[in-house]
Amino acid sequence: MTVRDILKMGDPRLLRVAQPVTAFDSDALHLLITDMLDTMRSVSGAGLAAPQIGVDLQLVIFGSHERNPRYPDRPIVPPTVLINPVITPIGAEEESDWEGCLSVPGLRGVVPRWAHIRYTGFDQYGDPIDRTVDGFHARVVQHECDHLIGMLYPMRVRDFTQFGYTEVLFPDISAAEDD
Repeated sequence: MTVRDILKMGDPRLLRVAQPVTAFDSDALHLLITDMLDTMRSVSGAGLAAPQIGVDLQLVIFGSHERNPRYPDRPIVPPTVLINPVITPIGAEEESDWEGCLSVPGLRGVVPRWAHIRYTGFDQYGDPIDRTVDGFHARVVQHECDHLIGMLYPMRVRDFTQFGYTEVLFPDISAAEDD
């Protein structure tokens, strides 16, 4: 198991626009994905983008087969490796909800996101992915893909009265994050 260091907000590498993946089904890509999965699971993340571990590629992973302790009341999102993603909003409806981020530890904020999206891209073998989703699944995909364009969720917060420390806002979740 290889757990990589997760970059924190303020690191300029988190502000880059990531490069497309051009080689699929390679040993290097599979190793990177394994490291990302190990890293995400070690901190109970809902997802992780390659730029968060300093890798400048359009690659995100998200989801799990079990409920996430950092988001205990949210539905399970299927485990996914998504490469070179494209997100298309379906309609203009937005939903605002609380988000946290492994690169912004200890904080949560209310972030508006498209309510319904279609996302396309590829898995690690180069096979196409095309899904239409809503709710928490759509939120997680949009959050992770933001990392590929150098965007962190606080940049999307519109009302800073709904932004603060997890330990103050959600003490039960804060305890799970400290485990």
